[in-house]
Amino acid sequence: MPTIFEKLDDKKAKDIKVLGGFVSIYCRENHRTVEKSTFPIKDERLRQVLEKEKLVLCPECSKLLNHGIAKLMLCPLDPKPMCKKCQTHCYAPGYRQKVREVMRFSGSYLIKHGRLDLLIHYKF
Repeated sequence: MPTIFEKLDDKKAKDIKVLGGFVSIYCRENHRTVEKSTFPIKDERLRQVLEKEKLVLCPECSKLLNHGIAKLMLCPLDPKPMCKKCQTHCYAPGYRQKVREVMRFSGSYLIKHGRLDLLIHYKF
């Protein structure tokens, strides 16, 4: 049975890795009291992309990451632009704002905590 991950190229893999890392930082720092579990990865291609990320997320952040990965993989535009510069916003209502919040928080967290190495690793 074909999956959406058959079209996983290097750019999309990198975008998924960045999103996963940023959601992980956000969840770790903002949802300390919520019960968390390991992010379930069923597809082997996706497992290879996220294997180094330690994704232990709360249900809300797992749902956000799943939604983001699905939207990234199903993007009809080729080459895929950055979501914030895209003319067609495909995120469901509420998710786009939440992803922006996660990216803003995690990026500034990495800078404030002197983790420019991670920020560079995620961006390049």
